[in-house]
Amino acid sequence: MQNSVDITIENFQQVILQESATKLVMVEFWAQGYEPSEQLAPVLQAIASKQGENLLHARVDCQAQPDITAQFGVQNLPTVMLIKDGQPVDGFAGVESEANIQAMLDKHLPKPQDELFAQATARAEQANYQEAFTLVKQAFDLDPNRPDIKLLLADCQVKVGQVNQAKELLATIGLVDQDGYYRSILGKIELAEQAAESPEIIALQQALESDPDNLDLKVKLAVQLRQANQIEEALGLMHSVLLKDLNFEDAKKLMLDMINALPDGEPLKSQYRRKVYSLLY
Repeated sequence: MQNSVDITIENFQQVILQESATKLVMVEFWAQGYEPSEQLAPVLQAIASKQGENLLHARVDCQAQPDITAQFGVQNLPTVMLIKDGQPVDGFAGVESEANIQAMLDKHLPKPQDELFAQATARAEQANYQEAFTLVKQAFDLDPNRPDIKLLLADCQVKVGQVNQAKELLATIGLVDQDGYYRSILGKIELAEQAAESPEIIALQQALESDPDNLDLKVKLAVQLRQANQIEEALGLMHSVLLKDLNFEDAKKLMLDMINALPDGEPLKSQYRRKVYSLLY
């Protein structure tokens, strides 16, 4: 269906019931030759053209469609109603400015973070946590206070090795939003921290304490930490190796592989990429 449509008895059900189930429908009740209607019409058309698929502009000619007009209980012209899921959710009578109308629409139209969050959720359900992280991080940057966005971001952070960041983010979740999903993320963090305390890691850490300049031990520990999703600690160790010896075995390749495996939008990715490039050039 086009962005603008005239409502008749024939298409009433499709527009009001079916279309409003998937998008916001802005219904304009107007009358030909009535100056306020003619004044408002181009304003509504301009607004609708900017919204694309998120908004359907439906027009009711009250002179040609008196039954539809009566069904909505319209008393004054022009009248504008916003319909969602077959029900009026907002509206006004008379002539309003474009800014006021847009402000009303903004309360009901989907926001960019909503779409980003939906896409991130779909990626996470497919276990594609790198793409999910990139998308939900963008949503978080737009709306850092939404609990559902914060929870999904924390979940993705655990999956991509940002365990400490996930813990910090979960600490900002209010008691009312500490649901089953919240508790499951806490469980994942506990498992990740336990993995970081594996016998292999502890043994390498102890060996490195006895021989702090041993680059081979640092590389081996960094690999183990990366496997335990302790990515920040792993990158820090690899960087310290390259600072000592840029060409030490395959340390440079290992570090670049770790960096490239990070999702887009992850601050560590750009931070450590700059550090490596500063060593190379």
